[in-house]
Amino acid sequence: MGGPSVSTRGWLLYGAMAVLWGIPYLFIKEAVDSFSPAAIVAGRTLLGAAILLPLALHRGALRPALRVWPWVLAFGAIEMAGPFLLLGHAEQTLPSGLTGLLVATVPLFAALISLLRGDRGVLSPARTVGLGMGFAGVAVIVLGPGLAVADADAALLAVGQVLLVALLYAIAPFLIATKLRDVPSLGTITLSLLFIGLAYLPFGLLTQHEVPTVRSTVALVALGILCTAVAFLGFFALIREVGPVRAPLFTYVNPVVAVLLGVIVLGEALSPGLLVGFPLVILGCWLAATGGRLRRRPAPATDLPIA
Repeated sequence: MGGPSVSTRGWLLYGAMAVLWGIPYLFIKEAVDSFSPAAIVAGRTLLGAAILLPLALHRGALRPALRVWPWVLAFGAIEMAGPFLLLGHAEQTLPSGLTGLLVATVPLFAALISLLRGDRGVLSPARTVGLGMGFAGVAVIVLGPGLAVADADAALLAVGQVLLVALLYAIAPFLIATKLRDVPSLGTITLSLLFIGLAYLPFGLLTQHEVPTVRSTVALVALGILCTAVAFLGFFALIREVGPVRAPLFTYVNPVVAVLLGVIVLGEALSPGLLVGFPLVILGCWLAATGGRLRRRPAPATDLPIA
């Protein structure tokens, strides 16, 4: 990775984050079995907010966030409200592993956004190759043989929804870097979760038409506690341990975790297209994000690939 060596605590935090943000797709797939997508968003965000709120109050992180609440709300809409709902809808059709892999295209969209913003560094040969390779991998996965879904049209719509999630995840850090730079991350995240949870609660109640199963309920609780509240606390600890530049490197492992869990736990098929496209997407994302260097360029500490 370059720079100072990573401590044992740092490696443990890397491993924890690779799992905590690699397993949401499995839990979402289980939750949508008997929860509506809106109910999942409401439950997950309110649970996360309930856990983080006492800590945010203790650290005095909420008051700075409340001063710029319109921008915090905009961040929550881009990073949580839209993506969480879209993922719930998409996983009613797509395998969880494929969903996790498609979300991993965030660095590709981030590189495109940087290019549109005038960052000429994105035009380096390695980054250009990475962009092409990453999107080619997506095309192979989606259009290649063996995509195990019953309705091809619904699958393409779901793929589009997940790629839109990746685009939104790529946009959010730019909002943080320009409008919320001086606001504590914990305050921004907690207030966003609370806003989004309260906004989705009535829609969740209105769209929930069946009694949730125990399995779906456990998955939803795990999403709120492990993949939201605990994951953010772990990410903040990782930033303190290794710095904001190296902290997001675990995101290259998340799709591996998502695909393996989908295969092992849910029995999802490894299609030929997925086997070919998987390494293309991961390598393309790495090249697009790093330019082929082992040490990444400085990036906002709030580069949060939430799932």
